[in-house]
Amino acid sequence: MDDIEVPQYFICPISLQIMKDPVTAITGITYDRESIEHWLFTSKNATCPVTNQPLPKDSDLTPNHTLLRLIQAWCILNASKGIDRIPTPKPPLDKFQVLKLIKHLWEPEFQLKTIRQLALLAAENERNMKYMIEAGLPKEMMLFIVTCFKQGQIDGLEEAIGVLNFILIPSAETKQILVENDHIIESLIWVLCCEMENHLTVKSHTMLVLKKIIEATSSSVLERLKPEFFDRIVRVLRSGITQQGINATLHLLLEACPWGRNRIMMVEANTVYELIELELGFPEKRTTELILGILFHLCSCPDGRAQFLSHRGSIAVVSKRILRVSPAVDDQAVSVLSMICKFSGTYTVLQEMLNVGAVSKLCSLLQVDSATSLKENVRKILRSHFQKWRDSPCIGGSQGINPS
Repeated sequence: MDDIEVPQYFICPISLQIMKDPVTAITGITYDRESIEHWLFTSKNATCPVTNQPLPKDSDLTPNHTLLRLIQAWCILNASKGIDRIPTPKPPLDKFQVLKLIKHLWEPEFQLKTIRQLALLAAENERNMKYMIEAGLPKEMMLFIVTCFKQGQIDGLEEAIGVLNFILIPSAETKQILVENDHIIESLIWVLCCEMENHLTVKSHTMLVLKKIIEATSSSVLERLKPEFFDRIVRVLRSGITQQGINATLHLLLEACPWGRNRIMMVEANTVYELIELELGFPEKRTTELILGILFHLCSCPDGRAQFLSHRGSIAVVSKRILRVSPAVDDQAVSVLSMICKFSGTYTVLQEMLNVGAVSKLCSLLQVDSATSLKENVRKILRSHFQKWRDSPCIGGSQGINPS
């Protein structure tokens, strides 16, 4: 094919390949549909690649049928030279087709086939997702899940959760749905208990959907969460899900932390213990930051500190993350150790901090370039327990901690 001269107007300006589905933008430039949609939707560009004129992602892309026929004819003419024929592309999905599929969704004989078709279309490209959002599909998927919950039906659940995971659920629409139907969160929590073939994927996708919904809701929803909510999602953490699902779960817990009643329910669900178990597995940086952020909130209450200390590896794993992950983790770890020392600083606890290297790590923070507020917090801890730790080699070499 290198020896064949391809007409320049057959070539997409983005991919520099022969166009398979030429479409003309409002700027008058023709591109291959896949390339220009990737440019607009995935790469989030808002200008024409050739003219640099404004090109909103919701602007029309008109199929260039004449050019397609010319390309197909040229391919046939050069078939003997190894050129493959380009098939006529199928028409892209539009809003009216989505509305038709939504209608079929509520007809029992078409339901399973329709929801599977919707799942495939949602995964296909961002253009399809755009039309699905415009047609109100997120609301229909949530209502479908609520119906499954009420009827105890699992057929189609995996696909429905998959669709919601793929498409962006508009914040305003989410809030309205939650106002109209208070079973949404309860239904998604129920999905976590359902036994399905791809249970790991379904649970991970469910947590990602829950994260989207919780982030879009008002504080009144977070204030009304029930013990079952925390029991189920902590159980998911324990049973194992994908890394993306883990981080979504941790985001959910962190969002719920500011409310005292939520912290109490989280501790009752054994969240502190499970977080330490998760951290002992050396997770990725973002996971550690989320875990330490949640531990900071939960250690602000007595039962949370008691559960923290009931795990034999708690002080060790938190102190070992200092100076190894990020400044955010340093700050949260010091805050956790500060609360433990201040409110639960028994002789046994303080001795353990010395034995596992927590005191040494605190001293090290004074020797490196870190925030002034962090260093001051460290000095307060070391001064408060100077008499018990004074024989430690690191204490003797640290500046500004001797209370005398």
